[in-house]
Amino acid sequence: MTLREALLRGRRRPRAWGSGSPTTYRGDGYEFVELRSYVPGDDVRRIDWAATARAGALQTRVILEDVALTLAAIVDDSGSMQVGRQRRLIEAAEDALELWLESALSDDRVMRVGPDVVVPRQGLRGRQAARIAKAPLDVAFDLRSCLETAHAALPRGSALLAISDWHDAERPEVPRLLAELGRRFDCTALVARDPWYDEFPPRGFTTFRGTEGGSLAVFVGARERVRYVRAVQEREARIVRSLDEARWRVGILHESDGAAALAGAFGIPYLHRERVE
Repeated sequence: MTLREALLRGRRRPRAWGSGSPTTYRGDGYEFVELRSYVPGDDVRRIDWAATARAGALQTRVILEDVALTLAAIVDDSGSMQVGRQRRLIEAAEDALELWLESALSDDRVMRVGPDVVVPRQGLRGRQAARIAKAPLDVAFDLRSCLETAHAALPRGSALLAISDWHDAERPEVPRLLAELGRRFDCTALVARDPWYDEFPPRGFTTFRGTEGGSLAVFVGARERVRYVRAVQEREARIVRSLDEARWRVGILHESDGAAALAGAFGIPYLHRERVE
């Protein structure tokens, strides 16, 4: 299964019931994919009565619909994404972005969302728009502003990918924005894992340079290393829980391979390949 097929099927997409739910992807062309057991919420018009009679239980036809998508992406390129043990987190984010944009077909709208900016603005679609959306934006990243821009600029039912360490996810108004976006769009979040999630190696007196600026000299002992790892793991768990509650599809971005992280968020296999520069 490709990423595009997973999007069209709503794979691992948390459901938001009621009038505020995102629209279902619909198109003029239809391709039969498979039969499966009926689950509550399936369109009753797609029950296959002949297959139901044979199986003795309700069976539903799974249809892949031919439809133009709106693919949008938010990518955190701030200082905290420039770190890594073997490879920078931003490089893994670029892996995931490339796989996301490869899903675009000729009639799809493709957009890169930044603080108060969306590119390309008008006219371009498909792979041509994807090439432009792949380029970094020449503006300082701000999570809340990016989310607000996406809410204002994207049409209902858009597929939105946001890649970040989500350090600002607990700022005022961000949880509310996440929930609103989760009701309006098909949202996927990749949470960049701290490179020292499992082990914090510094020992003794160490000077740390902040990823967003500044420096601090501190003593790092066994207790401090344990506290750091615990704090990082607890923060990630809070972020994932907040995104789950906002009805976002969630994956964990490891510095080794961002494309695999995106595929994993959809529960589809991904064969690693070498990046082509």
